[in-house]
Amino acid sequence: MDGKATVEGADRLISQIGDRDIDLLFLNAGRGLGNGFVDQDWRKVRRIIDTNVTGTVYLAHELGAKMARRGRGRILFTGSIAGFMPGTFQAVYNGTKAFIDSFSIALRHELKDSGVTVTVLMPGPTQTRFFERAEMMDTKVGSDEKDNPADVAKTGYEAMMAGDEQVVSGWKNKLQVAAAHVTPAGTLAEQHRRMAEPGSASSD
Repeated sequence: MDGKATVEGADRLISQIGDRDIDLLFLNAGRGLGNGFVDQDWRKVRRIIDTNVTGTVYLAHELGAKMARRGRGRILFTGSIAGFMPGTFQAVYNGTKAFIDSFSIALRHELKDSGVTVTVLMPGPTQTRFFERAEMMDTKVGSDEKDNPADVAKTGYEAMMAGDEQVVSGWKNKLQVAAAHVTPAGTLAEQHRRMAEPGSASSD
């Protein structure tokens, strides 16, 4: 299991940091898993939750507290536009990203007078090994063209350094988020099915 997916692994990372001050904290762990929820291996499901939520929130708690005590620092969470839609055939991943999108903004407002800023980057599908590792290469979203990871990272970094609350990378993703705010959840779930259902890569 990934080191940062467990409290013990996160503690090892924290011990390596030691007493050094942290100015910038990037919490960008993310792992997905395709296919229907009831067909998934529970150990893999648990790994998604532990990586995307447990390890991320624990690091934010322990290292964010040090930043707040010192009175300065910047934290960047990587959420996702997936957090705005029910993730049919990717239900656990979208649920964890909905949590991160919400949690990061709440934390920002808790820390608003501390000297620590919190920013959440919400990208769309990005050209990394994410979809391969999530066993989603036979899906439409897995096979479609994706955003350049360098561009996404630059967008997040610039937003963090500017102290922004949140940023969606890419104009297409911005349009998708705007539409998600006025679209019924059931409709969004069916739209997501067409992107993430196994075998959808071969569909028009």
